[in-house]
Amino acid sequence: MPLPKIPTKPGTLLPAADYPKAERGVTPVYAVAPPVTTVAAAEPVQDLISGKAAPAPKRPTRSKTALLAAVPDIAPVAPVPAPVAVVAAPVRPKAASAPVRAKIENGIGEVHPAKHKPVEPVVKSSTSRKADTAGLRKLFVLDTNVLMHDPSSLFRFEEHDVYLPMMTLEELDDHKKGMSEVARNARQVSRTLDALIADIDDDAIEAGIPLAKLGNKDAKGRLFFQTRLQNGPTLPEGLPVGKADNQILGVVRNLETEQPGRAIVLVSKDINMRIKARALGLPAEDYFNDHVLEDTDLLYSGIVQLPDDFWTKHGKDMESWQENKNGVSATYYRVTGPVIPTLMANQFVFIEPKNGEAAFYGQVKSITGKTAVLQTLRDFSHNKNNVWGVTARNREQNFALNLLMNPECDFVTLLGQAGTGKTLLALAAGLAQVLETKLYNEIIVTRVTVPVGEDIGFLPGTEEEKMSPWMGAFDDNLEVLNKSDSAGGEWGRAATQDLIRSRIKIKSLNFMRGRTFVNKFLIIDEAQNLTPKQIKTLVTRAGPGTKILCLGNIAQIDTPYLTEGSSGLTYVVDRFKGWAHSGHVTLARGERSRLADHASEVL
Repeated sequence: MPLPKIPTKPGTLLPAADYPKAERGVTPVYAVAPPVTTVAAAEPVQDLISGKAAPAPKRPTRSKTALLAAVPDIAPVAPVPAPVAVVAAPVRPKAASAPVRAKIENGIGEVHPAKHKPVEPVVKSSTSRKADTAGLRKLFVLDTNVLMHDPSSLFRFEEHDVYLPMMTLEELDDHKKGMSEVARNARQVSRTLDALIADIDDDAIEAGIPLAKLGNKDAKGRLFFQTRLQNGPTLPEGLPVGKADNQILGVVRNLETEQPGRAIVLVSKDINMRIKARALGLPAEDYFNDHVLEDTDLLYSGIVQLPDDFWTKHGKDMESWQENKNGVSATYYRVTGPVIPTLMANQFVFIEPKNGEAAFYGQVKSITGKTAVLQTLRDFSHNKNNVWGVTARNREQNFALNLLMNPECDFVTLLGQAGTGKTLLALAAGLAQVLETKLYNEIIVTRVTVPVGEDIGFLPGTEEEKMSPWMGAFDDNLEVLNKSDSAGGEWGRAATQDLIRSRIKIKSLNFMRGRTFVNKFLIIDEAQNLTPKQIKTLVTRAGPGTKILCLGNIAQIDTPYLTEGSSGLTYVVDRFKGWAHSGHVTLARGERSRLADHASEVL
């Protein structure tokens, strides 16, 4: 975990005579002019989140106790460890998102200033917030990109109504041709609309079509089409009339004129469209239903630290026994207590006491009410338990190897920044189980072919030859794994490399539809660039005896229309948590080199 950044310049110290004297009921007199303006009560939390609190040169820094002591009739509170920043002209930092504020207000813990990344908060327009307060039904005008992004978006607005301008249908018609994902979504939306208006009279279309007609019970609103040209105020002069976005904005303005008491909101994935609507005074919002999480800091990590008094509170009626599974002996504990309902199946737990006692590392095998069965882990950091010559260098890598080497765990996801060892651990576990224990037939490696920069054009050769430039990461890791075998010399290493190459197949994502993998070790690298639909296609390829690994770093997304909250990797991590045959670990510490670790922190 990256450490917080240390200030490069020391703070300015005042002489003891210049410190203000804080007395109850007396306004303190400062020795420095002009008087210092203290930050409001909410400001220190925002400063801790953003990490942008500027140092205050030649200004006294006072603790929270001293600040409260200067106010009459308020009892002083216990001092906090970190002093409250006092600045002369406070600059308001960027406010935190709602989930982060909720975490801090509930006392769960403050977000690390160096680790936390600003995320796009779910912001509703003022019109939408007023309608929610009054309990009114809203009318959402959908932009074309919402339908092409999520074909089922028509049924995602609960009890509210949906309105489709005629220009939206025109744009759907323009994008329906082709084999791209956008074209397929446009055709699916057109088929859905055709099924909705089937067996409906012309007069019923004017009154609205129930969205629950096709069996979507959550959609309790109605679908309205633009059935006639609307006469009313036009948009400001200067905007091109023929542009589709401007015509949709004109429809929203005319709807506000025709239905003055109705909450009408434009929903669009186009940022410029929303900015233009807000500039014209029209309510506009983003489409957030595709976001798995509003804040990726809340993403399931697969690891939880138990309190130091865990055994005291949960060891009253504890049972323990030993079992031998897959040639490995493990100790099991059945414990009952208040912390158990917060855990999940296959989640890793650990206790590292500070009083010198031995640490405990375990995995939750099953949960029934307030009773859970914990299993001790195999120590892969010891050389005798190495996996193809690779040993775990930290706690998280040990957790990951326990998942990778467990034949009962069919689906594993590994997240982590660059250099945490995701690919190396996955490849070492695959080689050990394919060539040594022969649990699987072969290793299949695939990844999405999204370039970081400009594309270099078509590549010659067969499917594997075309994919080889994308698999440079696996070539690098294979070279590391081959170098660990020094007993056979150069000829032995060459023979081993040929054997390994024969058991590793590199496949393209474009030809996965309809395939079934039996007894395969499937590695999906760079899975953060996959959409939820694409990753569903891959995971459902698993046949009997197949293990699937998804590796990625959601901070390095190269696909233009994916974010950390809508990535397919985030989607599967959130949906598979708690399943008895899946596991997830977020690798925290980089082990590549000191240069790579420093670059991950400061760049």
